[in-house]
Amino acid sequence: MTQLQFKDAFWCKEFTFHTGYEVLVQRLLDGRKMCKDVEDLLKQRAQAEERYGKELIQIARKAGGQTEINTLKAAFETLKQQIESVGNSHIQLAVMLKDELKGIEEFRERQKEQRKKYESAMERIQKSKLSHYKKTMESKKTYEQKCKEADEAEQSFERISASGNQKQTEKSQNKAKQCRDAANEAENVYKQNIEQLDKVRTEWEQEHIKTCEVFQLQECDRITILRNSLWVHCNQLSMQCVKDDELYEEVRVSLENCVVESDMDYFIKTKMTGTQPPDAIGYENYYSREPKRSNSSPAQTCGMMKRFSGLLHGNSKNNTESATPSAPPLAEKTDGVYASIYVNEQAAITSSQDYRVLYDYTAQNMDELDISEGDIVVVIEENEDGWWTAERNGQRGFVPGSYLEKL
Repeated sequence: MTQLQFKDAFWCKEFTFHTGYEVLVQRLLDGRKMCKDVEDLLKQRAQAEERYGKELIQIARKAGGQTEINTLKAAFETLKQQIESVGNSHIQLAVMLKDELKGIEEFRERQKEQRKKYESAMERIQKSKLSHYKKTMESKKTYEQKCKEADEAEQSFERISASGNQKQTEKSQNKAKQCRDAANEAENVYKQNIEQLDKVRTEWEQEHIKTCEVFQLQECDRITILRNSLWVHCNQLSMQCVKDDELYEEVRVSLENCVVESDMDYFIKTKMTGTQPPDAIGYENYYSREPKRSNSSPAQTCGMMKRFSGLLHGNSKNNTESATPSAPPLAEKTDGVYASIYVNEQAAITSSQDYRVLYDYTAQNMDELDISEGDIVVVIEENEDGWWTAERNGQRGFVPGSYLEKL
């Protein structure tokens, strides 16, 4: 297909009009506005991508999830990492969009400088053409006026000559000759102006053709640059979608490794408190017991007082719970109510050994000891009621025996 040319399509029949050139200039101005519109689009998209990326990073860093365990926790951590990676990739996309924006701005300014150069040349040659045209039209008017005067003078000379008056004839003849000379001189000036105007017109036509060629080249470059820029923009967005999907695929792989049974087993193994329920509470006749309170050790007496303290304070909750829990929970320690208390002389085993604390415990009474997970304590006595006498950093007190692990 043969491409149409600006230089063949933007002329004007009127000598003093420049409609074709004005249409071309307006087209270039519209093209410049289009460049700015594309720049605004890329700028706003870059700002949106940067803002979105930063928000994703902030969301990922505040997501929490520290209370979860095992495979689900790992999957959630992977999700947070990939969300932050997605945020960083969108920030990088914003940087690329800004670079593309900068290139379009520089291209637009280069076109503006080149266009101004040719616009100045065209403005100068158009003014020269209009000036010469005006001068030529004035000389033409003068030439026509002088011709009319010469014709009138010659007609007057012919009439006077016919009358036979010699003196008037000579006078009329001289006037006719002067008028004819003036007409001939005006004609010469008119011809000179025509030649000069034609020369200026030729220069204007050449400048017009050259300007049309430059403007057409500018328009081709502009459309090509904007087309390629939008194409690259779409490719960048498509690549970003692919990259986002690749990052989220890592999360899906991590979720495939999330096994419900594994997480349940992990929780049981790490947090188990005992494998047997407490024994049933049997009836004991008060009068059939052998009173051996006088032989009770101080530690046993203290333990009994500690149990009774809950009763004296009105804590009658769970009055059927076992007196010898294997791993007494925190809430159950102070709420246990014992129907009867029997202290055996062999209940306390006095063997000092080192134990590791498995769980945190905060003392609820004055005779108890605060312990934290990982602490090393020395067990002084192991009582059958589940409360052992332990020592840590020179301090002694009761602690739940099920919270300790022998080293």
